[in-house]
Amino acid sequence: MTGQDGATPLRRPSERFARAGWRLTVVDMAHLLTLADTRPVDIMVDPPLPAPLRGLRVWLTTTGDHRELHAVVHYGRSRPQPYFRAVGNGPLATLLKRRLDAGDERAVRIVAGLQSTADRLNRLSSGRAAPPRPRVVEGSVVVEGSDHTENVVDAVTGLTTIARSPAAASMGVRTVRLHARGPTFTAAELAAFFDAVVQLMRRVAGVDVTGEFIMAAEQARPDRVTLDQVGGLDDVVAAFRDIAVSFRHPAAMARWGARRPQGILLTGPPGTGKTMLAQALAEEIGGTLREIRTPEILDKWLGASERNLKRIFAEARQYRTPTVLLFDEFDSIIGYAGAGSDSGSHAINAVAGLFKQEMNNLIDHNPNVIVVATTNFPDSIDASLVRSGRFDVKLEIPPPDAEGRAQILARMMRGLIAGLERQDFRLFADDIDLDELATHTDGMVGADLREILRRAQLSKAMQEARTGRSGGPIRQSELLAIVRELRSG
Repeated sequence: MTGQDGATPLRRPSERFARAGWRLTVVDMAHLLTLADTRPVDIMVDPPLPAPLRGLRVWLTTTGDHRELHAVVHYGRSRPQPYFRAVGNGPLATLLKRRLDAGDERAVRIVAGLQSTADRLNRLSSGRAAPPRPRVVEGSVVVEGSDHTENVVDAVTGLTTIARSPAAASMGVRTVRLHARGPTFTAAELAAFFDAVVQLMRRVAGVDVTGEFIMAAEQARPDRVTLDQVGGLDDVVAAFRDIAVSFRHPAAMARWGARRPQGILLTGPPGTGKTMLAQALAEEIGGTLREIRTPEILDKWLGASERNLKRIFAEARQYRTPTVLLFDEFDSIIGYAGAGSDSGSHAINAVAGLFKQEMNNLIDHNPNVIVVATTNFPDSIDASLVRSGRFDVKLEIPPPDAEGRAQILARMMRGLIAGLERQDFRLFADDIDLDELATHTDGMVGADLREILRRAQLSKAMQEARTGRSGGPIRQSELLAIVRELRSG
């Protein structure tokens, strides 16, 4: 926490719990419940787990006047070990085995389908069904093809967790789902729920689960960017959340004859987080990001640029999962559709005209796709390219003010704390004053603030690497020294 009343806090209040083999920190329970009133909140995503555990996700939701805890545990092989008697030992089997060794999931599905067909033919020819293969799940024998459900009651809090283990496996990976429901939850009940998760992981996977774990809304996720990590842009984040809601509920949109936005144009100076917002939108809609760079479209050969753009939109019309199609630095890709008479202007106009045509009906052909374009130079883009109907939402992403910089720093640091700090290791000292840092970083954008933290982390890591001793947590004075260094450089 900062030392002054009313200052932006760095560390949120937390509660710690320990049971046999594990320790859990629950960060700001009140904040978790408040967030869950408006949307699902991930509170634990893929912590370090021993094999054959493949992943864990824990999240909190609100339904009506009740709150619900959910967990999904994946365990087992990354893909099934196929039998080759269905395809023999000829060239096809050799080819399939080569593709399987390369991790080709299509080859996995082909072999699994052939094997399933062969098994059914064998059962029909023998005139009797093959005996079920039992497997041990949660201490009892369960017949394949059935589900096993168990209620786990915590002796300390009385929390009841319902656990279900579907018998079917997908690509060799099995799943355990856990669920708890109540009018509200305490941090102790989150710990009880996590204990049920740990016990079930131990039993289904046959391995011990130990160590330190954190439940928090703000977590360090190198491979994921979420709207929770965006600071200083409350209005923009709210607009993105509304867009994500319209994207995730097509039935409600269809009932009212409403059309969600087809395109979003983000403008603003470099480093303000425009690309990160597109990444966060993809995460918010449960989809993927397809980023289009200038070399993918522009080509020196006559007509090649148009063919490239046609191919990109043709592929976009085939996507079957939610996708954000990002045209980053849009002005350098499409350019200005001006009235020049030279060949270069004709080529630019041809690409711009084709882009307009493709955007006219993209959402009608494939509602799974939403287009985001970013630019630092909105004046260089012809207004007809980004008119309503093509880009329905236009948002300016300004440089953050002092309050925004404090929020950005807080989100960045809290994510690092959640991902790296342990009971015996502190990343940031108690003298960190976010408001003072925000004052001294006037004019800086999110990319600059991230660079300050990167340099501070690198300096501490190099000091320990050279001397073999930790130099202690990062202090306020060290961060201010890096700010001065950046300004002078």
